[in-house]
Amino acid sequence: MHVQPRVHPRSYACSTAGCLFLTPQRNAVSAVSTINNEPWKASKNSKAKQSTMSPAAIEPVHIENSTRGTELKQRKPLDPNDAAAIVQKLSAYGNPALHVTPDHKIHLQPVEVPTPTPHEALIHVRCTGVCGSDMHLWHRGAIGPLVVDRPCVLGHEPAGVVLAVGAAVTNLKPGDRVALEPGVPCRDCWLCEKGKYNLCEDVKFLGVGGVHGTIRRFVTHDAKLCHKIPDGMSFAQGALAEPLSVILHAANQCTGSLGIGKPASICGAGPIGLCALAAARASGSWPILITDVDQSKLDFAKAFCPGILTYKVDFHKSAIQASEEIRAAFGCLPRGVEKGVPSPNEYVAPSTVLECTGVESSVVTAAYTCRRNGLVMVVGVGRSIMNNLPFMHLSLAEIDLRFINRYSDTWPAAINALDNGNVINLDAMVTHTFPLEQAVQAMEACADPNEPTVKVHIVDDTPISL
Repeated sequence: MHVQPRVHPRSYACSTAGCLFLTPQRNAVSAVSTINNEPWKASKNSKAKQSTMSPAAIEPVHIENSTRGTELKQRKPLDPNDAAAIVQKLSAYGNPALHVTPDHKIHLQPVEVPTPTPHEALIHVRCTGVCGSDMHLWHRGAIGPLVVDRPCVLGHEPAGVVLAVGAAVTNLKPGDRVALEPGVPCRDCWLCEKGKYNLCEDVKFLGVGGVHGTIRRFVTHDAKLCHKIPDGMSFAQGALAEPLSVILHAANQCTGSLGIGKPASICGAGPIGLCALAAARASGSWPILITDVDQSKLDFAKAFCPGILTYKVDFHKSAIQASEEIRAAFGCLPRGVEKGVPSPNEYVAPSTVLECTGVESSVVTAAYTCRRNGLVMVVGVGRSIMNNLPFMHLSLAEIDLRFINRYSDTWPAAINALDNGNVINLDAMVTHTFPLEQAVQAMEACADPNEPTVKVHIVDDTPISL
């Protein structure tokens, strides 16, 4: 498939506070996250479905390499000599990597095969998802204070196979299939000591701040942040653990708000919004409504999660007007917002609103949509400053306005939820798949308004023999 380069710039809301939130990237040494050492239970083989904007009706776009699979033999943990020998052998395969530059260009250029430190694993990256933050870094050159000031390899939603491990690694072995948690915290600050490692100011996050990301063939990563995935889980599903983790972290802050029979509203039907939709449905929340400006995204959401309500955002309507129409879809009677008068049946309005766009007008609408004593969880990352939030309304109605930054201790739960699709099935989100050699085309497809992408995956099926 040939995709024409982007002609007109598009506006991307990052839609994932879990990805590249406003945190300076400085030096870090290790990780805080722990690994579940219990063996994974084998499950039936499953592959991620490849679909386009309607999971039920449109043929998938799937571009494949001519080769398949990575086969390896089990090896003992490395000593330095083994590491050097393996890296030298892997160099013959090349390590093509997708770079973004300060002048807003992207290109594929090889980098050296990295050598694992004693606490790292060397990974063959089999799949990486493209995130809205990758598009931000390409088109805008920054997300808040995180500036592309030098060429950097993009990508932070990976899954792959362990090729080698450092001498101090005990939780992994060559051949293990893993999903990588991309942020490596310092492990020493007071936030890390409290278990809030997602707030560490010295985090190294893959794909930003000069830390090379995972849209390449080989990468090294802190072994404690390489989470094993079941044999029956596809690499595409493993890569979806990252965006799902954003929502699981948000859901963990919504204790008592999401749950069986509790109404919920979701703003934005992009990948993060769809993850929120799936998670809300799995929690038992009902009814659920999702909003977007794009009708095709709403149609996809309806096919993705049958039975939900949808609302197409009209920019000509005020936030109060839009909120009244959204609340009416839940069966809520009109109220007098300006006078602080609640609806006669206020309880049927959404108790939780998950805002997944980061757009200011959407956050304001979410505030007016939420029922009194409810919760607005801002997941999306947009403008650095918002000046029009209705704080008086939030205060008088005792509506909680909360925010998240990335995720902490969510990977085991995300992997469990995705295993076999028993709890959450996100397979239909992956609408386009490109080989690593066509990573530039993958990014261009994401930027093309005429290409109906939801989640784009970049894969590498090169057989590796050691």
